[in-house]
Amino acid sequence: MPPLGASWLTKLKVQLKLAIARLRMVQQRDEQQGKANRRAMAQLLEAGKEDSARIRVENIIRADIISELHEILELYCELLLARAGLMEGPVCDPGLEEAIKSLLYAAPKTEIKELATVRNLLAEKYGKEFVISALENSDAKVNPKVIKKLSVEPPRDELVVGYLEEIARAYGVDWPRREAITPPLELLDTDDLEDNGDDGGDDDAGGKEQKILADPLLAENKALASTPLKKLTRNAPTSPVTVTPPRMTTDNVHPKVTLNSVELKPNKKMDAAAAASKKKAPEGDVPDIKDLEARFAALKRGR
Repeated sequence: MPPLGASWLTKLKVQLKLAIARLRMVQQRDEQQGKANRRAMAQLLEAGKEDSARIRVENIIRADIISELHEILELYCELLLARAGLMEGPVCDPGLEEAIKSLLYAAPKTEIKELATVRNLLAEKYGKEFVISALENSDAKVNPKVIKKLSVEPPRDELVVGYLEEIARAYGVDWPRREAITPPLELLDTDDLEDNGDDGGDDDAGGKEQKILADPLLAENKALASTPLKKLTRNAPTSPVTVTPPRMTTDNVHPKVTLNSVELKPNKKMDAAAAASKKKAPEGDVPDIKDLEARFAALKRGR
């Protein structure tokens, strides 16, 4: 008969794998639902129903916050699974304390039943006082991002406006609607002034628009931004390093990749390669320690 500790560890591994699978499934479901909700927000903005869109977009923001929380909890479950051997001792390993206490703190506040089972097994292992310490966060070991994402505060106005702007940009909606601005006289070309003087009667009838001179620096930056990366680095040696554009999150509503203050946008080949890499990644496999450390380092940089 196997020892009691081995039996407990086996149960924990099984529940961690179940929790990881459920968390991934819920994230995929929420992602699909989020796309439909964003399309509905774009339709509201197109119809001019801004007040309704401002209220309903809070549901999208809250759903994104929960998805980001599920992603963090999934990482912690993967970490415990990869370092399960460190939990054979009677005392919690310092390298696992943040993960274990964050799971104990968040499990009662989520709808993932498998996390509740993991919490019960951890409570059985480390005792009641350890669980109370995690729930109260008395030693500040719980991840601050977990605490923040479980708070019930309404989203900031800047976050609401940022979400609406990104949704409008993604679906090609003109929001906030921009009215035509008449430029000052010093920005008008003399030829345009002469033309407007000759055809003054056409302006009253809704005639032609006045020409605004573009800022040369802005025009140069736009030209650089629209230039393919191959042309910018034609004479430079090619590098095997690639940059993956950051995805939109509630902490980074307008993600950008810049080079010398110029925004770089992925071309079609880069988008196709990113989509292909996502398809190749097996959803059921558990990553190794190096992958987990890299993902945790990315999360800590985002704090």
